[in-house]
Amino acid sequence: MFESLSGKLTSVIDGLGKRGALSEADVMEAMREVRLAMLEADVALPVVRDFVNRVKEGAVGHEVLESVSPGQAVAKLVNDALIEALGGAGAVPLNLNVAAPVPVLMVGLQGSGKTTTSGKIALRLAKRERKKVLLASLDTYRPAAQLQLQQLAERAEVGSLPVVAGQTPVAIAERAMEAARREGYDVVILDTAGRLSIDEALMEEVRQIRAVTHPAETLLVVDAMTGQDAVNTAKAFNEAVGVTGVVMTRMDGDARGGAALSMRAVTGAPIKLTGSGEKLDALEEFHPERVAGRILGLGDVAGLVEKAADNLDHEEGERLAKKMLAGKFDLEDYMSQMQQMKKMGSLAGIVGMLPGMGKLKDMIAEADLENTVFRKHKAIISSMTPKERRDPSIIKASRKKRIASGSGTTVPEVNKLLKQFDDMSSMMKRINKLGMGGLMRQMSALMGGGPGRPTMG
Repeated sequence: MFESLSGKLTSVIDGLGKRGALSEADVMEAMREVRLAMLEADVALPVVRDFVNRVKEGAVGHEVLESVSPGQAVAKLVNDALIEALGGAGAVPLNLNVAAPVPVLMVGLQGSGKTTTSGKIALRLAKRERKKVLLASLDTYRPAAQLQLQQLAERAEVGSLPVVAGQTPVAIAERAMEAARREGYDVVILDTAGRLSIDEALMEEVRQIRAVTHPAETLLVVDAMTGQDAVNTAKAFNEAVGVTGVVMTRMDGDARGGAALSMRAVTGAPIKLTGSGEKLDALEEFHPERVAGRILGLGDVAGLVEKAADNLDHEEGERLAKKMLAGKFDLEDYMSQMQQMKKMGSLAGIVGMLPGMGKLKDMIAEADLENTVFRKHKAIISSMTPKERRDPSIIKASRKKRIASGSGTTVPEVNKLLKQFDDMSSMMKRINKLGMGGLMRQMSALMGGGPGRPTMG
C-alpha cells in the first residue's frame, strides 16, 4: 500500500536533502509536488490542503531554513504531518472496558469484507486476549450470510448464535445479547447486513439495532481499494449512525492509500484495524507512526518484530540458526527456512518494513520472487531424495537430470540452486571460523571503517 505516494514523497525529500541550503522558494516548489502526489494518491482535497499548509508553515521558519540539515528538518515535518493525518501516534485498541458481554457492532456496505472481518476480530480476541466470543449474523437478506458466519466461527473456534428462521435483525440482536449473558460470553460481535449502496432503510435498521444493544464499538468496515468511495461511505455512516472506529480491508491491494489518509479527518474516528488477505489471522492493529515510516521509506522494524513473534516457530528458528553457524545447514533446512518466511507474508512486504529498502522492495515485487525463484526452488528440492537433500555433494549429472525432470525445471536451474546453496554454506562456515567479532571487523574494513583491506581468500 501507498507505493505511488511513498515513491513521490521520498523523491521530493531526497531532492531537498541534496540541496544543502534551502530557500523559501525551494520549500514552496517541494510542497507543490507533495500536493500533486497526494491528490494522485486519492487523498481528499481538504486533507491535502491541511497537510501541505501544516508542513509549509513549519518549513519556512528560520530554524528549518537555517538549520544544519534543512532537508532532514523538512522530512521530520512531513513525517509528523503524516502521523497526524493518519490519526496521531499510537494504535487505538478496541474498547472492551464495559460490563460483559461487550457488544461490537459491525457495519458497512455489501462486499466490503464485513463478515470475514467479524471472523478475524473474533479469532484475534479469542487467541490474543483470551476472550469468550459469540458471533451473531444479523444479515437476513444475503443468501447464506448466516451460514458463512457460522463456518467462520467454527474456523476461529468461537461460539456462533444458532439460526432461527423468520426473525428480524433486531430480534436476532436481542437474542444474541440474551444468550451471551446467559452463557457467560465476554464479547458479542454483531454482523449487520450490508447493501450495495447507502440507503435510509439500511441506516434505520442499524439505528434500531444500536438502540437495543448499546454497542461499546460501532466498527465501520470499508474496502481500501474503493478509494474516495470508501471515504464517502465512511462519512455517510458516521453522520447517520455514528462510528467509533474504522477497519480497512484489502490494504495490500491499494497502491495509492488515499482512503487511509483521509479517513480520520472525514469521520473523526480512528482506523483501529487493517485487513489484508482472506486468512483469518490476516488482521493487524493500525499504527499511524509505523505507516508514516513505511510511506517515507523509514521502515517499520517494530511491526516486523511483532510479525515475526506472531508467525515464526522460534524453536525451529533456533535449530536452523545453530545448524547454519555450525556449517551443517542442508537443503531440508533451506526448505524449512523458506516456509518460515512465507508465514510472515510476501517477501516484498517484509523488505518494505526495513529502513531504506524501498528500491529493493520494488525490485523484489517486480521480479515476483515468490512465484518464480522460491516456487522453483521448492519444486527442485521436493524432487530430491532425503539423502540428496541432506548431502547435496552427491548430486552429479544423472541425478541432476532426474531432479530437473521431476521438478519441471532445467539442469542449469538445478545447478544454479546448488551453487547458491554452496555459496551460503561457505559464508556460514566463514562466519563460524571468524566468530561474530571477526566478521564485524572484516565488514568494517570492507566499508572503509577499519585499517587495511581484508583478505577474503
